Amino acid sequence: MNIAKQRVAVLGGTSGIGYATAAAAAEQGAEVVVVSRDPERVRQAASRLGATGLAADLSDPPATLFDEIGPFDHLVYTAGEALTLMPVASIDPARAREFFGVRYFGALAAVRAALPHLRPGGSITLTTGTAGDRPSPGWSVASSICGAMDSLTRALAVELAPIRVNAVKPGVTRSPLWGDGEDVETLYATTAATVPLGRVGEVSDVAGAYLYLMGQPFTTGTILTVDGGALLA
Repeated sequence: MNIAKQRVAVLGGTSGIGYATAAAAAEQGAEVVVVSRDPERVRQAASRLGATGLAADLSDPPATLFDEIGPFDHLVYTAGEALTLMPVASIDPARAREFFGVRYFGALAAVRAALPHLRPGGSITLTTGTAGDRPSPGWSVASSICGAMDSLTRALAVELAPIRVNAVKPGVTRSPLWGDGEDVETLYATTAATVPLGRVGEVSDVAGAYLYLMGQPFTTGTILTVDGGALLA
């Protein structure tokens, strides 16, 4: 179950959960490629990790991106913009489509473009979220994306076998994606008070799930929840 000396491409790997996953894979001896939209963030992340860095628009990853990466073993897709609450009465359909653009259609395009370059025994690990199972008011778009990613994971696992396709489902996780400030700290505190384990997730907690799914050779179509038991509360 060790991924040492294997090649791992992390799309969305310059910050938050993606960066933590890239760092954890590098610590296990994997050769890591991080991809994100901002060239400067790519440069900084790659330098810190001792990894290869490539800049690309992940709302529609070009096929040439994977030509540059070359043959590799594991695709991890964590890219996504920070989600904004959208009550139905004031929903912005164009903005909603943008969220789907990166988180869903970007993932689907990345899988399609990556397939010719994935080595035998390779894997794809996508990202979903617990909002699909327990939505709150204003989360119709976010919940819909999570539900779509759950279904996409299972469908791809059937269609692409024997390539393994799984997903990680984080709960609320302390990450730059949420921003900072008093409102975010209130969110963390409020969430932690309802979670059986008494805290929100850390990016290192979630990164371990991606590594497990990359290294577990007999798991496909699985959506691994990492939420401290929040869905039980």
